[in-house]
Amino acid sequence: MNKDLDYYMNLNWTLIEGTDLDFNGEVYHYIEIKEIPSFTFCAKTQQGCRDNYKKQLRWTLKIMLEDDDTHIVEPGEDTGDDTDWESLCP
Repeated sequence: MNKDLDYYMNLNWTLIEGTDLDFNGEVYHYIEIKEIPSFTFCAKTQQGCRDNYKKQLRWTLKIMLEDDDTHIVEPGEDTGDDTDWESLCP
């Protein structure tokens, strides 16, 4: 099977949605993808996040696919990584 950009764009990624405050105390919404720890997309509204995060996901996946050494973790894949990040990062 050819795992190209379209293949990865159509996976059922694990989305983590939340809200936070910006530097001015204004609420913003974000989406993270569990399988891609470096991925975060922010917008002023929850709907804006949901409507637009895939544009950034496409760019992120393109870069990851260009790097032959990068393994893209797929949803449901067991990485064997049980690292307790909270104890490592103060």
